[in-house]
Amino acid sequence: MGWFNRKKESRADETTVTPPADDVLLKALLGSTTITKEQALNIPALKSCINFVADAVSMLPIKLYKQENGKAIEVKDDIRTKLLNDDTGDTLDAVQFWRALLSDYFLGKGGYAYIGKEKNQYRGLYYVDETNISIIKNVDPIFKDYDILVNGKTYKPYDFIKLLRNTKDGAQGISIIEENSLILSVAYNSLVYEENLVKKGGNKKGFLKSQRKLGEVAIEALKTAWRNLYSNNSENVVVLNDGLEFQEASNTSVEMQLNENKETNSAEICKLFNIPVNIIKGTASSKEYTNGFKMGVMPVLIVIQCALNRELLLEKEKSSFYFAFDTKEMLKGDIKERFEAYKTGIEANFLQIDEVRFMEDLPALGLKWIKLGLDSVLYDVETKTIYTPNTNQTSSIDNLKGGENDANRNKE
Repeated sequence: MGWFNRKKESRADETTVTPPADDVLLKALLGSTTITKEQALNIPALKSCINFVADAVSMLPIKLYKQENGKAIEVKDDIRTKLLNDDTGDTLDAVQFWRALLSDYFLGKGGYAYIGKEKNQYRGLYYVDETNISIIKNVDPIFKDYDILVNGKTYKPYDFIKLLRNTKDGAQGISIIEENSLILSVAYNSLVYEENLVKKGGNKKGFLKSQRKLGEVAIEALKTAWRNLYSNNSENVVVLNDGLEFQEASNTSVEMQLNENKETNSAEICKLFNIPVNIIKGTASSKEYTNGFKMGVMPVLIVIQCALNRELLLEKEKSSFYFAFDTKEMLKGDIKERFEAYKTGIEANFLQIDEVRFMEDLPALGLKWIKLGLDSVLYDVETKTIYTPNTNQTSSIDNLKGGENDANRNKE
């Protein structure tokens, strides 16, 4: 009798009906809301926003300038600009280098790149995955200091370029996943929920009603057939014998508003990057694109510039040298707006025609004149001479000043 009782209890456990497992959105809200970096990258809106920023950064050339006599002079043929714009000296080229750094910047503790240098001679920039970085900090909240460990080897902070998001210690940043875990978890679990619906082949949930009590063998056979039906195999069919009836369960609010929720979640994720949602949809106007660049990309450019100026400049260079992105290409806008801006600059006399042609990558025409007024007086800024076409007269500013001084002396 004991043996039969134990066997009966075991069979009862096997036939226990488990609750539905496809309500993953509800599980996400009731359980943990933390997702991994790999899971976050499965969210299309988040991946698109990171790609937009990374693509913009990788397309912009980084230049080195020197301040001299109140002017910014570009320093060409410097090895550091080659490392930043072309060949990093690592297995990654410059485009791959910035993509990897910015992915870690947004989704990890920060973007880290080791600076290869021998006696103030720069040799290369080597990307290091943020998962291989460990930070050892001191305990002083005022005079903060830290070491960087990679595979157990200790490095100093100046050995690395560090792109840190919302950092409070200068050693590691706070990722978007940490700050906005709830919205990202909902967006990710929405995808999981949709995948689960697809795996079931679109079959609806429901209930089986029987007019008489079923035996254990019949229940097991029915449950097996039902599992096969939801395995997304078109050949699987459930045959309901006499006395069995299927009653479809009504759609939940999540099922009925799935697409609407996905669009809302995408828009909310774009807000985290300050990027208009139309940009990732591919329907952005020129103004929206410019606004997205100014709000979403420019702050990242400033972070990069500060990091480069701190770590890639020698101490003796920091007073007069600086790195900067050339952003004029991204901010040009469409041709009509651009040419109207050029027209305003020329008419206001703070742009010359050849300067405009240089911005448009056109050859200079040798036109060094600017208009001084009445559309008939021309001034040569190099020779400081004034030419009046109506009278065909040329005069010098210095001579005019001398004449004024003589006239003043005669009055005295």
